Amino acid sequence: MGKTIWHCHIAISLDGKIARADGSFDWLEPYPPQEFGIDAFMEKVDAILMGRDTYDVVRGFGEWPHPGKPTIVMTNRPLDDAPPGVEVRSGDVAAVAGELEARGYGLVWVEGGGRVIRDMIVAGKLDVFEMAVLPIVLGEGIPLFPPGTPELKLELAMCERRSGGALHVVYRRA
Repeated sequence: MGKTIWHCHIAISLDGKIARADGSFDWLEPYPPQEFGIDAFMEKVDAILMGRDTYDVVRGFGEWPHPGKPTIVMTNRPLDDAPPGVEVRSGDVAAVAGELEARGYGLVWVEGGGRVIRDMIVAGKLDVFEMAVLPIVLGEGIPLFPPGTPELKLELAMCERRSGGALHVVYRRA
């Protein structure tokens, strides 16, 4: 059993927001996720870890976009009509991460939101940040790194220009 890689693949505004204040992300529409390697990335993903707000947004798309991928949702509230393979966990994210490591997952996508990402950084479990950095300043919005996020040193692994002035950036834990 190899080491689990905890990988955050996410789109952000230039001012570090992952959604508008109301949770919407219409500003992402001009930037196809395929330009940022999402399809190849998803082929490698063994499991997904996400927060409840992220789950609710993804679930709102209609058909579940992650069939066959075990998905763990961090929440204190029950999920009504959760798709097959979706599990609920609450409490300590580090303990949940330990469970997933014990299952032998090689690559876990830390899909979001900010609180789960922050808690994974606190637990020392976030290895890679892969980001679509989009040339828009939202001003108000939901930050990628909410208050309480500790310092984390990273090193640049890749940076490529994409259409519309966007960047595809990969950072690894230093």
